Amino acid sequence: MIKALVIDDEPYAREELIDLLLDSGHVEIIGSGANAIEGLKLINTLKPEVVFLDIQMPKITGIELLSMLDPDTMPKVVFVTAYDDYAIKAFEDNAFDYLLKPVEPSRLDKTLNKLKRELRQPDYTPLLSDMLELIPCSGHHRILLLSPAEITYACSDLSGVHVVTKDTRATTQLTLKVLEEKTPLIRCHRQYLVHPQAIREIKLLENGLAEITTLHGHPVPVSRRFLKEIKDRFGLS
Repeated sequence: MIKALVIDDEPYAREELIDLLLDSGHVEIIGSGANAIEGLKLINTLKPEVVFLDIQMPKITGIELLSMLDPDTMPKVVFVTAYDDYAIKAFEDNAFDYLLKPVEPSRLDKTLNKLKRELRQPDYTPLLSDMLELIPCSGHHRILLLSPAEITYACSDLSGVHVVTKDTRATTQLTLKVLEEKTPLIRCHRQYLVHPQAIREIKLLENGLAEITTLHGHPVPVSRRFLKEIKDRFGLS
């Protein structure tokens, strides 16, 4: 999976690109930002492999942000722009690639294939276990080793990935993607996973959204993107 940030001051364009990247199945979105200042902080903190960066942003443009990055640790940068004439300037400033708005899935596929070639790692699949038996976490000045069966839900924010049990909220260095693939937790939102056996109620809301209430009374959001999968899993129409 390619670890990516999306930086764009237009909320709709940002979310649309995030959805396209997630639909590709090859990208893990580790953060997003609405301006260059947020973007600079996220890049330095989260160390993405690639940044999808809008060029035309207020105060500090994407190209100006590019000049603020350390060239020795700079991630791949894919400029996203509505103006084709910026593309030449982008390549002059050593951008990895560029996409024109609105982003076409076929053009995005070409960029992702190029990224996969550049970032290719050895295949360690034969050495890896299918499921995790323990989840290493930290919390309250202690190290916790939690069984996946104990976890009610997991979520991510700028401070990291957090797992919640009946009595504990702790932070783990594992990504939501790893937890999704190697534990029973299922995706219900871009930033949330939930244990199916911890679901007490699914409340349908307006605009195709929903909210899960867990056995321990925790509210967990369900986005439009994942509501159908949740309903299908439980045989709900």
